[in-house]
Amino acid sequence: MTAAAAELRVEGVTVRFAGLTALDEVSFTVAPGSIHALIGPNGAGKSTCFNVLSGVYRATGGSVRYDGRELTGLPPHRIAGLGIARTFQNIVLTAGTVADNLMLGRHGLTTAGFTSTALRLPKAVREQRRHRQRAYEIADFLGIAAHFDQPVGPLSYGDRKRVEIARALCMEPRLLLLDEPVAGMNPTERLAMAATVAAVRAELGISILIVEHDMGMVMRLADAVTVLDFGRRIADGTPESVQRDPEVIAAYLGRQEESA
Repeated sequence: MTAAAAELRVEGVTVRFAGLTALDEVSFTVAPGSIHALIGPNGAGKSTCFNVLSGVYRATGGSVRYDGRELTGLPPHRIAGLGIARTFQNIVLTAGTVADNLMLGRHGLTTAGFTSTALRLPKAVREQRRHRQRAYEIADFLGIAAHFDQPVGPLSYGDRKRVEIARALCMEPRLLLLDEPVAGMNPTERLAMAATVAAVRAELGISILIVEHDMGMVMRLADAVTVLDFGRRIADGTPESVQRDPEVIAAYLGRQEESA
């Protein structure tokens, strides 16, 4: 069972690359059990922020705390061990079956050692059976159980996106970071994925931080929205208030030059 969700607090996070400021003192809080959207134009710093939260990048300054624990400086596997899982903007799956990919998500929860697993000792076999059953339950929840023992290669784009989310859920996270989950999907797939994201929060009770360009999906699903532009936070609040914010409108539509 997934443990109770906790608060994610991002405070003054700054990231610089060779003099370029990708994030400039960005702050926001993801409330426990909420869906929080991180939006902004291309190049706003959204993926950089995700990479900081998951330990891929190290912040130049600021603090990231989850459940009261400082994450800044921790490697990705330590952050994952604290209950934070993520997907990627571009699908990242391994060769093999759906089951193979989902079982990778269970790796950090496995207690049997290499020797007992290789020798297929009874305890290791029982544990693997339990993990496989749980992986199948998650596949069923994501609507891909029929493909469980099939190779991922021939699957549709939408189903491969679902495999990636299922693999993340196999880690039994308390916070799920979704990087553009409906990118590249057709309208029918987008609606189905939006329903899946809502079900993940409702049924599993975990927090979700989502980067997404589909504003319709964001406005329907998100409890709170943080808007970035050129690495700065320009708005933070409810979807309704952010949608009306003049600075947000200007960032997306472009600022009109005053007439001479």
